[in-house]
Amino acid sequence: MEPNHIKRNLNSTSHEEMIPNKVLSFFIALRLASVYLVRTWYVPDEYWQSLEVAHRIAFGYGHLTWEWTQGIRSYLYPSLIAGLYKLLALVQYDQVELLVLLPRILQALISAYSDYRFYQWSNKSKWSIFVLASSWFWFYTASRTLANTLETSLTVIALSQFPWESSECTKFLWPVMLSIFIRPTSVIPWIPLCFYHLKKSAHPVWELLLKRYLPIGIAIGILSIAVDTFHHGSLLTSPYEFLRYNVFKGIGSFYGEHPWYWYFNVGLPTILGIGTLPFLLSTVETLRNRNVFKEKFILLTAILFTVIVYSALPHKEFRFLLQILPICLYLSADYLSRWSRKASGKLVWLAAIVLLTLNVIPAGYLSHTHQRGTIDVMSSLQTIAKEYRDEYNQPAKLIFLMPCHSTPFHSHVHQNITMRFLHCEPNLTNDENYLDEAATFYKDPMGWIRKNLPVHPRSALPSHVIAFDSLEPKIKDFLSIYEKKETFFHSDYTTDRIGSNVVIYERFDPSRVTTTQEPTPQDNEEIQPNDEGEP
Repeated sequence: MEPNHIKRNLNSTSHEEMIPNKVLSFFIALRLASVYLVRTWYVPDEYWQSLEVAHRIAFGYGHLTWEWTQGIRSYLYPSLIAGLYKLLALVQYDQVELLVLLPRILQALISAYSDYRFYQWSNKSKWSIFVLASSWFWFYTASRTLANTLETSLTVIALSQFPWESSECTKFLWPVMLSIFIRPTSVIPWIPLCFYHLKKSAHPVWELLLKRYLPIGIAIGILSIAVDTFHHGSLLTSPYEFLRYNVFKGIGSFYGEHPWYWYFNVGLPTILGIGTLPFLLSTVETLRNRNVFKEKFILLTAILFTVIVYSALPHKEFRFLLQILPICLYLSADYLSRWSRKASGKLVWLAAIVLLTLNVIPAGYLSHTHQRGTIDVMSSLQTIAKEYRDEYNQPAKLIFLMPCHSTPFHSHVHQNITMRFLHCEPNLTNDENYLDEAATFYKDPMGWIRKNLPVHPRSALPSHVIAFDSLEPKIKDFLSIYEKKETFFHSDYTTDRIGSNVVIYERFDPSRVTTTQEPTPQDNEEIQPNDEGEP
């Protein structure tokens, strides 16, 4: 009897281990698939605050935005990507395709591991797998090289280690502190959670703070300050600079403002999508039975606290809520798990189909169609940068006449050529009637061109202009010496500055025609160049 008993135990253990392994494999496959399925532009930070910085670290050229010159960003995440770039360069495989692909694969694997930790945290519920895998916004962002994405993954890992039952464990603080030093606003949802942890502990608060919280914070802080100081060239504490510029100086409002209630009526419902319904049902249930669902009530408090704090800041974005998305999904999964035990099988299947369908639609459209032109154009520009020579045997010189940071930059070209874009730094010097370069350009496009681009000699002009098709009528005189080379669909929804298509215009080469008459701009006023091209 004993050998059979042992055999049954071994088989049971093997089966229990197989299920988590399958879950991890599923999430790895899903997130790696998203690397290839998500082909659109979301926000500039995906490239300009990660890949572009890493490219400069690894290869010595690339543009650093004002955030990096002012020291408000942490170099921890770009340094990780730069390590990949250095490794590729070492084995002589630093091809642009790999420079773009590998960082996304790395982030996808980190997200997949956090998905697995979410499953563990949710008591291995099947609904936890479903709500996380079907979330349109997480699918849309999980493989993007955004600090917000890494922040979300670290948050989930920390939550899976949070001591709900026993308050003595503090290993959750390691991912929390790392997240805070990467993005200081990560601390917001952890304020109520850590307060709960300190209050519940059998140890005195001062003991936990001095012996656990402080040492871990100091260890991660030393690492962060060392990395930032090394790359910045002088002593730098990026979290302090981040708070000084974004909170105390209110620089973030330069990039747009929304009313205080925007996160409640637009932001959170949008990122949850159809998942808003189970989340609201879970919220109502938790509030009515707060003594029964103590853990859920604390999580709901963290969500509400985060949204309220963010609502007080004038500048708002969907991605700022990304960190609390998994908490919302956790509450939804818990509610659906208990509801499905009482509901009929047909009703459960109907709910699952509706939730999946209404998540797949926005995920598919936004990941594959909406705002893809500014990404698709980079493949052609990489080829142009590598192969093009004009009639004077000079390499390509690119200018992007579109809203600033509309495309990736050197990280997607990987050629040390002159590239120019319209800048949009905030008013750091408190100038009256300040207009950034992009705003100045759109106020008078041809006036800006006459002032900033030379007409003579011909070789001083950009070899290629990249712009949205909606700009063409406004700069047709300038484009008279250019011809359309390629057009890329971008979006079904246009604005004053963003058109339906992205167009590459190539400077006309007179050597390709027999006529002696060359097309010239109607306005031949010679002006001096303003050398702001990136090396």
